[in-house]
Amino acid sequence: MLKNNLGYPRVGALRELKKASEQYWAGLSSRDELFAVARKLRVGNWKTQADAGIDLIPCNDFSFYDQVLDTSLMLGVIPERYTPVLTQNKANTEIDLYFAMARGYQKDGLDITAMEMTKWFDTNYHYIVPEFVQNQQFRLFSEKIFDEFTLAKQHTGTTPKPVLIGPVSYLLLGKEKQAGFNRINLIKKVVPVYIEVLKRLKEYGAVWVQMDEPFLALDLTSEEKEAFVYAYKEISKSCPDLKLLLTTYFESLQDNIALAVNLPVSALHIDLVRAPKQLDEVLTLLPEKLSLSLGVVDGRNIWKNDYIRSLSHLKKAIALLGAGRVMIAPSCSLLHTPFDLDLETSINPEIKNWMAFAKQKLNEVNELAQIIEGNNQLLQNNLQAISSRNLSKLIHKQDIKQRTAAITDADAQRISTFGARQKIQQQRFKLPLYPTTTIGSFPQTNDIRSLRARLKKGELSADQYDAEIEKATIDAIRWQEEIGLDVLVHGEFERNDMVEYFGERLDGFLFTKNGWVQSYGSRCVKPPIIYGDVSRPADMTVRWSSFAQANTDRLMKGMLTGPVTILQWSFVRDDQPRSETTYQIALAIRDEVVALEKAGIKVIQIDEPAIREGLPLRKKDWQAYLHWAVRAFRISASGVRDETQIHTHMCYSEFNDIIGNIADMDADVITIETSRSQMELLAAFSDFKYPNEIGPGVYDIHSPRVPTVEEMVSLLEKASVLLPPANLWVNPDCGLKTRKWPETQTALINMVQAAKQLRQLVVETTVS
Repeated sequence: MLKNNLGYPRVGALRELKKASEQYWAGLSSRDELFAVARKLRVGNWKTQADAGIDLIPCNDFSFYDQVLDTSLMLGVIPERYTPVLTQNKANTEIDLYFAMARGYQKDGLDITAMEMTKWFDTNYHYIVPEFVQNQQFRLFSEKIFDEFTLAKQHTGTTPKPVLIGPVSYLLLGKEKQAGFNRINLIKKVVPVYIEVLKRLKEYGAVWVQMDEPFLALDLTSEEKEAFVYAYKEISKSCPDLKLLLTTYFESLQDNIALAVNLPVSALHIDLVRAPKQLDEVLTLLPEKLSLSLGVVDGRNIWKNDYIRSLSHLKKAIALLGAGRVMIAPSCSLLHTPFDLDLETSINPEIKNWMAFAKQKLNEVNELAQIIEGNNQLLQNNLQAISSRNLSKLIHKQDIKQRTAAITDADAQRISTFGARQKIQQQRFKLPLYPTTTIGSFPQTNDIRSLRARLKKGELSADQYDAEIEKATIDAIRWQEEIGLDVLVHGEFERNDMVEYFGERLDGFLFTKNGWVQSYGSRCVKPPIIYGDVSRPADMTVRWSSFAQANTDRLMKGMLTGPVTILQWSFVRDDQPRSETTYQIALAIRDEVVALEKAGIKVIQIDEPAIREGLPLRKKDWQAYLHWAVRAFRISASGVRDETQIHTHMCYSEFNDIIGNIADMDADVITIETSRSQMELLAAFSDFKYPNEIGPGVYDIHSPRVPTVEEMVSLLEKASVLLPPANLWVNPDCGLKTRKWPETQTALINMVQAAKQLRQLVVETTVS
């Protein structure tokens, strides 16, 4: 049996790529220095996989920012607005063009917006959305894939397996930027470039090539199915001697099984962690010569593999196909897991014995192969670990289970309807038209991060640390007052991460020191690990929100992360339904909301940016998820009086198709990302009349460029056509933690000025 890996984390165990990229962006290092760090990471990753006995070692899974953006550059899908990046500054190279597409470009007299960014299926990884026009041309532009294959071949001691996003999934990941055409109809234009790439790879010596086609596990139209048939028929005809491994993941093939197994490829990969029941039907329909890669090791979570369960799948496939046609693999790329559990030295040893990070998951693939070959000791070791977790007293707390079981529909209802609440809140707050606010966090400077590091090392006492955080908070408050923001935030300088901060204060969570996972670009997070029943032993945010409110006469928002987002952005226990864990978190957040209200906080924001991310990939499963996800939010928000205003925030996902469910959350105000897509989300409001107040973001915080006043006014005018101006707020797309202060200050000053111009326009229109 071949041992197959689909992809490996790329930022480095200690975030080396993040640091090198940010140094380069800041002009503090050279391209050569950046490339040297990247080369070292790639070589190290290949060696780790080779040492673990992996036969099919992936290459081209490394990316400086995002693998979809890599594909766009390879295929020459470069929006016309980026042409001046190379022509106007002759010192720029392909990597500068690449980063400009990802982050925007604001220098050399240019002001170019970044490409849109959204979630990679139901993960917290963000990809850069390809932009297609009606006369879209494709050409081989970037040769990164060939360079990586050559380098990998030198360092693996074997023939590496190049990884490509397949042509159909690539088109479906993008968006049409002109009306009147369907991007799937570009398939006949893009396939020739794929054929050119594959022929070149064959010339370089490639044997296997991995073609990622995750859309095969989603609902497909007849045109999309035809595109799969056309693409792979043409590729097979032109590249008959190349072995294609077609990979699907995150969901079952379901009604696409017959389509997938009959495409002219050498092997098919299926995800048996997310969708174990599909194996039987796949085996029934599998053609005689098609091999099967079984994704039995979880590429999305950190729990140790249950070898008994995995072996049952493997043995079933081997019995029908023979070992030569079966591959052992993780369920998907290991991009979504941290690097190495061995770097964690402070986790409770009992719990650590239940876990596996990317490096350990490679070993699990190898050990499963060894067990099939007769190594019974490895199986016994695994059985002991799995049994230890099932019986542990660290996990189950009966009082928490009883409270969750006692939840009623009344717990998910505010006292009055929104219409009644809005009148009460307007009378209480007396905010101007187009009130301005931010999403919560302000830039976490090196000074702030240094404070946290010094506290952890014992170089600062808790009192000294708090005094410095208080000073930063007051400075932020005074600056917000000075520029004229209407509803202030305290800046969240005491917080490391919007999920990690809460997890550290909730029972049932544990944390890693180096469990970094890439979210987008250089942004890395350390997801908490939910190992047991969740509860809130004490106040989590009241101290800092109360301090901030005491230092201003303006409204101060209390800032919380919502239950679904805490769930989605954590590694979640897999021994009970996700809904049960979410309800436990919702009750903990509800207790904090009530405590904030008692402390005098009049506006409370419960962020839920991940609620769309958690949506199942198949539409038939949506309503079951949305029922408990929306209910969990309402449980967290419904313990307060009508005069307390509840906000929520969402970003960087496609919300149009669930806008009615978002309305069902019944937040008084929702702030939502719309600027990167030029208010594209607002199309949903032409058919659906959103009933509550809303702040469509006018400022893309994931780009360093500073938007002009005129740009923000234009976006707000678009919003005012479809939404009542009395219900509109003015705010950035997201929190400002990752930005620098100079750009943040200029952008927010422009934002306040934009709101003032809109108010004046309303006055002038009313008078005329």
